[in-house]
Order: sequence, then C-alpha cells, then structure tokens
Amino acid sequence: MSLRPVSLPLLLALLFAGGALAQPATPPPAPDLPDDADVGAALDEADAPETAPAPAPAGQIDLDDVRKFTAVLSLIKQAYVEPVDDHVLMQAAIKGMLVGLDPHSEYLEASALDQLTEDTSGSYEGLGLEVTTADGALRVIAPIDDTPAARAGIKPGDTILRIDNVPVQADNLSDAVDMLRGPPGREVTLSILRLGANLPQDIKLKRETIRVASVRGRLLEPGYAYLRVSQFQSETGSDLRKRIARLQKDNGKPLAGAVLDLRSNPGGLLSSAVEVSDLLLDAGTIVTTKGRIREADMAFQATPGDALDAAPLVVLIDNGSASAAEIVAGALKDNHRALLMGRRSFGKGSVQTVLTLDETHALKLTTARYYTPSGISIQASGIKPDIELADLALSANENDPFSGISERDLRNHLKGDGEVEAGAAPADVPAARRGAPSDYALSEALNVLKAMALQRRPASPPAAAESSGKG
Repeated sequence: MSLRPVSLPLLLALLFAGGALAQPATPPPAPDLPDDADVGAALDEADAPETAPAPAPAGQIDLDDVRKFTAVLSLIKQAYVEPVDDHVLMQAAIKGMLVGLDPHSEYLEASALDQLTEDTSGSYEGLGLEVTTADGALRVIAPIDDTPAARAGIKPGDTILRIDNVPVQADNLSDAVDMLRGPPGREVTLSILRLGANLPQDIKLKRETIRVASVRGRLLEPGYAYLRVSQFQSETGSDLRKRIARLQKDNGKPLAGAVLDLRSNPGGLLSSAVEVSDLLLDAGTIVTTKGRIREADMAFQATPGDALDAAPLVVLIDNGSASAAEIVAGALKDNHRALLMGRRSFGKGSVQTVLTLDETHALKLTTARYYTPSGISIQASGIKPDIELADLALSANENDPFSGISERDLRNHLKGDGEVEAGAAPADVPAARRGAPSDYALSEALNVLKAMALQRRPASPPAAAESSGKG
C-alpha cells in the first residue's frame, strides 16, 4: 500500500467522518475548520455534550480522544517556543504510539530498515552490541562474539549511561542506538554502569565493520564437540549443519556428545531458530505462536533426522540468551533432547513482524507470543536451566609452601619408581588439565556430557563360553 501526505484539515475531516478512520467510497467534503490557533477552542465549543460521551464501539476511535489529540496538536503549533512542522509532529505522534506498546515495536524509517537488513545478513558497521530499551534506559542484551564490545569486556545487563559524553535519556533512546553505529575506525566512549556497581566506568571502543560468523565449533576432546551459535541469521541453520559434518569428519567417527553454547545470544530470525531446532530433533513440536490475527497463529514441527545421531547434548544459556536462542533452548528441553545448564534466560517471548508501509517506511510490530512445546510462554520469566551455574571463573591456586606436603618433600626420602623431577607436571595429568579452565560453565558442561555419554554407552556383551568336546 502506498501512503501519501495528508493535510491536517483533511486528517481531521477523516477522523470526524466515522471515528474509525474508515473512509467511505465517496469521502464527504472537508468541514470548514478554523485556523490552527483556534482549533482547540472550536472543538471545545462545538457540539459540547451535556454528559460524558459513551465509550466508542470496539474498533472505533473515541471522539473524545480525537478532540484531545487535535487540541494538543493545536496548542503545540500555537504556543511552542519555536515553529514546528506538521510532518515533524505527526512523525513524533506515530513513534509515540509504538513506544507506548512494548520495547520491541517501533516505526522504521529508511536507515532503520537498512539496519534491520544488516542485522539479519550478518554485516554492519558499529561496535557489536545488541541492546534494548527498558524503563527509559539503554541496556545491553549481549555483546557479539569477536567484536569491539566483546573484546572490551561489556557484559549482558550493563546499562549505557553516556555515549561520547552525551547522556542517554528516555527521550533520545533511538538516537542513542544510532550513535553506537558509524564509520569504521572512529572511536566512541561508552559510560557503562554494571549490575551491582556503584559507579560507572568509561570504556573506549573503536568501531569496526562487524561481520558476524554466527556459527563456530571445535573438538573439546576426542569425541566431544563444542558448537557456538552467537546469533540467528539467515544462513545459521546451514552453517551449523556444515560445522557438525566437519567435526564428525575431524573426529574420525560419530561424536560421543556436543555442547551447544547459546550464552549471550541475542536472538534473530524465527525461521533460523526453527531450522537449528529441527537439525537437532528427530520429531516433536519446536514452537507455536499465537496472536490476534490468523497469520500470527503458527506451529512448527521437527522433521526426521538428527544431525548428531541422538548423541548427548548439553545447552549452555545465560541471562543474555534471548528470543530465538530461547526458542531453541525451549524446544530441546521440552522434547527431552538436551540438558540445559547455566543461568535463567532473558525472557523475550514475543514475535515481531515487519509490516511495510512504503518503500522506505515500515512498522516492526509485536504480533504474537511464542510458546515452548509444553505450551509455556517464557515472556518476562525466561527459561530455567536444568542445572544452574553461578557466573564464576576458575583460576589456578597460588603456590603455598605449607600446603600439599607429601613423602617426596621430606629430605633424603626414598625415590619412587614413578617420581618426576621437582617442578614438572605428573606424567598422568593431561596437558589440558594442568591449568585451570578459563570457562567454568563450559568445563562443567563437558563433565556432565561425559557422564551422559557413559550412561548411553551400551554394556559390553558377555563373553561367549568356549565350547569343548572330546573326540
């Protein structure tokens, strides 16, 4: 549908014609309206009811609300300190309507539409931050892997107070988001307030062209794979399939288990979340969505075929796992396909649809809630992991000369057959275990995965009895 500019008098005529903005086939002539300076007074004087008007029928606009809107519009044009263009006021009114709905609905102009395309294609210029607006503040959902934001140590839950010394306030949140992006190579300073901290800290970052590889993977140990999905883009499903096949080949035999890391994954495309879930499920419901319009009611089912051949799976989540990441986690948990470990997820249980207005304008509108296979909406509550882990980091113990004394520390002790030189690591300690793992959650996930693999391993059949006979 193509939109064309509408003058203020015509807009008011349409509003008063039917109350529901429903224009008849032959529109009535616009009524004679006073000048802008007298609109509010005229509305108050004309046809003033003696009693409070009855509420408008469902689907129609209350005329009293129309009067208030036009009165406010008139007063702004008449009394505001500087002249304001009608177009600017109407654009602000549109944005205000959407801001009042929920944090994820918004009016998209050309630049915002381009940004949305960049996010789903995996390439844009900025810092690598996924942010949301909440209670008039700009909060970090998650930094994207291997970006300036991730390397600078920005964490989920951080609040951005200033950008290049410009305060982030409730009335400039959209502008603040735009300021995070810009030409590569330019520095930007963020003033960050961390959860639990009393004072903010300034962090300097340099913008880059962010090319987000949404899937990475490696072998943690022979037989055990690590799969990291940082964002759900258009190619994420096919990239994950290729990565699993490559790791299977590198391992030389079917994998004994895998860890799927969805921590600090801010989400992305619903279709990609369904594709990834289907890749790891052999059957069952993936997700259902329900809204007010028929098109919003959908149900997605897994198709036969599990890329991991039913090998044990552990999924890592945290408070930065949101939206599409929660769809995958919920599908794998409710279908008893994976064990979830970590912290409660973000809790974004809504679906947004981009509704085109014209070539350069659209609405990103929340049109549905999604439900996990068990029929639960995780909106604002998140997904609770099966095994909760604190946000800890492991480090090696400092050498303490008074701890760990044993026989070999005694002077003139008898040498043992397996004794090694002082300072050397015992021969039976694998190199990977000599230092403490830097990722506590991943280390714990690997331990649990090995236990699951042992449970799955079939018991060795009893040895066949040797036959004997006499000739």
